[in-house]
Amino acid sequence: MNVPFLPERASNFANEYDALFYTLTALTIIFTAIVGGLVLFFSVRYRHGSKVNRAGAVESHLGAELTWTVIPLILGLVMFWWSARLFIRTRTIPKDAMEIFVVGKQWMWHIQHGNGVRENNELHVPVGVPVRLTMISQDVIHGFFIPQFRIKQDVLPGRYTQQWFIATKPGRYNLECSKYCGTGHSEMGGYVYAMPPHDFEKWLGSGGSDKEPPQTMEEAGARIYDQYACASCHKASDNERAPSLYAIYGRQRTMNDGSKVVADEDYLRESILLPYAKVVKGYRDTMPEYKDQFTEEQVLQLIAYIRSLGEIKQTPITATAMRKTEKTKR
Repeated sequence: MNVPFLPERASNFANEYDALFYTLTALTIIFTAIVGGLVLFFSVRYRHGSKVNRAGAVESHLGAELTWTVIPLILGLVMFWWSARLFIRTRTIPKDAMEIFVVGKQWMWHIQHGNGVRENNELHVPVGVPVRLTMISQDVIHGFFIPQFRIKQDVLPGRYTQQWFIATKPGRYNLECSKYCGTGHSEMGGYVYAMPPHDFEKWLGSGGSDKEPPQTMEEAGARIYDQYACASCHKASDNERAPSLYAIYGRQRTMNDGSKVVADEDYLRESILLPYAKVVKGYRDTMPEYKDQFTEEQVLQLIAYIRSLGEIKQTPITATAMRKTEKTKR
């Protein structure tokens, strides 16, 4: 049952989170009452001037010392194991999770689905489906917080963070910023709409609230890739000008200084905005910087496109070619 003064529970983490919270609260109250009660009892009983026989006072008692040492130790280890287990679960993202991209700005949440549907201060998700949020801030530190889901994740500038959940019941839930992020902090909020899967698919397929058919993340990234002529250097295979970007995601890269880096979202973002920070072995710092040219949303789109590149040895598909392919399919 939901406690009246607490938000309802609507995610796969909510029940265990509340159970852990209530257990910690109960243990805190119990030990506070025991210790506080004993302190009060002995303070009154043995206060200065009280007529109590103080002869033969026991200075040590092995049984008592073991009791107040072993029992709290066991309880502490149990609570540590429980909380660590829950923490690991909240950070172990299922491989089949649906990915949604979130950019925090002063003072709004900008959200984009994989097929290109965009939302501002709203997030639509299907019930019963794992959802992975890939988040970054465009300015200051924000906190992505859904009270009813019992999830909160800091959203940082210059670094991607992830959070996942499964909505367990349809409804409208609060979306808030848990960090004081400036004068408009109190206005940085919205709603999460958990929908039955078939309703969500219908909503997503209709383009959400957009009137025009949205671009997918890959299509938007391909347009940027095409616009900035990235394929003129990053071809289908490594060449003297630049390494290939095909199947780069998730692979280990060796730098000029001998260090090894996994090509994840953070590495790709840094390589786009600050390409001189880590230069792949065998290449020089010849790539231009794009630090002040791309928004965080555009960087996410570029990364989505790079992640979509396979191992086929051909020239990377351009946005124009993608549009022609779509027309052919239709």
